[in-house]
Amino acid sequence: MTAATRFKRLGLALAAVIVTTAGVLTAMTLLVSTDAVREQAKTEIQAVTGLDPVFRGAATVSLFPSGSVSFADVSLGDAGQPALTAERLTARLRFFPLLIGQVEIADVALERPVIAVTIAPNGRSNWSGLLETLARSQTPNSRMASAFSAIRIDGGKVTVHDQARDFTETFDNVEFSLAWPSILKSFGATGRFIWRNEVVDASLTLSDFAAALAGSKTGLKLRFAGLPMKLAFDGSVSTGPSLRVEGTLAADAGSLREALRWTGQKPLPGGGFERFALKAQTSVVGGTIALSNVNVELDGNAAEGVLTFATDGRQTLQGTLAADNLDLRPYISTVRLLTANQREWSSGRISLDGLTGIDVDLRLSAATVAMANSKLGRTAIGANLRGGHLVVTVGESQAFGGVIKGSFSLANFETGVDVKSQLQFSNVDLESCLGQLFGLRRLEGKGNLAFALEGSGESVLALTRTLTGSASLTGQQGALAGLNVEQLLRRLERRPLSGGGEFRSGHTPYDRIAVSLKIAHGTATVEDVKIEGSAVRLALAGTASIPARELDLKGTASLVGTGKDSGGFELPFIVQGSWDDPVMLPDAQILIRRSGAAAPLLDAVRDRRARDAVRSAIEQLAGAPAAAPAGAIPAAAEPAATPAK
Repeated sequence: MTAATRFKRLGLALAAVIVTTAGVLTAMTLLVSTDAVREQAKTEIQAVTGLDPVFRGAATVSLFPSGSVSFADVSLGDAGQPALTAERLTARLRFFPLLIGQVEIADVALERPVIAVTIAPNGRSNWSGLLETLARSQTPNSRMASAFSAIRIDGGKVTVHDQARDFTETFDNVEFSLAWPSILKSFGATGRFIWRNEVVDASLTLSDFAAALAGSKTGLKLRFAGLPMKLAFDGSVSTGPSLRVEGTLAADAGSLREALRWTGQKPLPGGGFERFALKAQTSVVGGTIALSNVNVELDGNAAEGVLTFATDGRQTLQGTLAADNLDLRPYISTVRLLTANQREWSSGRISLDGLTGIDVDLRLSAATVAMANSKLGRTAIGANLRGGHLVVTVGESQAFGGVIKGSFSLANFETGVDVKSQLQFSNVDLESCLGQLFGLRRLEGKGNLAFALEGSGESVLALTRTLTGSASLTGQQGALAGLNVEQLLRRLERRPLSGGGEFRSGHTPYDRIAVSLKIAHGTATVEDVKIEGSAVRLALAGTASIPARELDLKGTASLVGTGKDSGGFELPFIVQGSWDDPVMLPDAQILIRRSGAAAPLLDAVRDRRARDAVRSAIEQLAGAPAAAPAGAIPAAAEPAATPAK
């Protein structure tokens, strides 16, 4: 027999087997009762899950090329408001048991199911009864060794409605595979869904499914991974008598600001809140999440401590964090006290809208703090936010070469913000401190600064118009920058009419300075300003407009000297213009009076007869006498004016 003949016979044999098998399967399809398969499949689903699904639509049985039974229009739970509805439930049947007339399900698929979860104010849901029934079916004695172990959800939708908080969340395009426990105790779910237009990959593992359904403690692994945020938890969970979760939590986000916006929180004011990472030991009891051994990173800042987040009622965050280095520049980068030219207050609207969704009680300490153009040393602050009202208490901050203590508060209103501040600056560098706080860089030296201010408005400019309070400053061993008062006084003492010359580029040293201000509606009234140095003393009074950043002061400058230079020379003066670049003008009448040559002219212009005589003399010298006004004494009849010596 040739090889070709042998292959031909082998092919015919295989074809005969295939035809016979197909015929047997076709005959089985005709012999197997659809109603019987339907009832046996329903019975096994009930035996495995303990649940009683309702099949309203037609049932379809297919035994070739693979065995399956499909039910249309399936529901679970209350007929009025079912917990689950699906367009179709398809159960894939095991092949070999089917050959001997037994129906065993390999896995179940739900097509386009809608799962509705409604949570009542007492904490129970429309799934509570179903889960209790499911828990009774998961006892070791009732678990079937041959039961199906997989459930697939295709194109599903999950809605969660909390009646107490009156909110609803929807999860679309749910694609999940559930590893149903048959022989083993564990339960697993892996898949993805869409929440708020973002795709989230998720997985859940319970080490003992029956214990979890009974409310007992069991191992829990949870993973969520989406573009806005990733979250992982590894620990344990129990629900009886109340929810309790313990384990390790890790979370990270490329932008915390975007992640919070994604979860429905209001956008945070200011800048920053971008790169975020957290790892902590977590304990959840009821509605309180306690985080210990916290390691948190935000915008490059790393801190350790403890945090507690409460979700019962209003959301509240409490905690204590410590950091080596803290960079606040990302958060205050959008805060503008001055305009771009640094000469006017900013008129941009102040918004605190993002602070109204959560209450915060946080204590923070750092070895160094960077903010704007300054760097602070050891700092301890407390921040309390309640109902959109922020209070920051500075326990101690090493800043500007000294120490800052005090508090300031911001309250959000429909018309703007309300600001209150009580701060004390001890032994600080005055030029750096006043320059960064108010843009005033004319005072050098070390000193103390205290102020209590309050105001309201929708912008920094509007706030300055309503500022009310008081301020005081004391300093020692410093100088007034940009003013050389001593040089000016000595020049004017020798030659009163010589002009001031260039005196605005030097310094006026002082030994002591004391300033006391009262502020009302944006106007600062100078109650007392004394500047005392070894060569010069100055006293000032007047007002300063905070909104316009302008000065209107009057004062007296006097020379202090010994020996021949001790003449007690005093000169009244005025200070006007912008406080960034003020103009100091001496009293012109005093200078004329001190001039031996010009003093008679000042007296002449005060007396009418002398004034007319001076005018007549000037006209004769000019060679063009003007007509005398009516009633005036003719120039020829007047005595000649005595020349000034």
